[in-house]
Amino acid sequence: MAAFEPNEMIARFKDRAAAVRKRPLPPVAGEERQLFIANAETDFRDFAIIGDAVASIEDGILTLRIDLNPPAQ
Repeated sequence: MAAFEPNEMIARFKDRAAAVRKRPLPPVAGEERQLFIANAETDFRDFAIIGDAVASIEDGILTLRIDLNPPAQ
């Protein structure tokens, strides 16, 4: 088994976030459509947060540092 590389994992999360943004809407309407959109927004947020993380491994413990501060304007 290959060694775990946290930066590769983070890159996969960035890719997943981008894929969610490109995901086409299925042919559904009404409540199902709203649920699909809400789930896509949640998926994007979760994947994007992990995709912005800075990873480190110390003593066998994976730590993801994620800055949740709003961007400076």
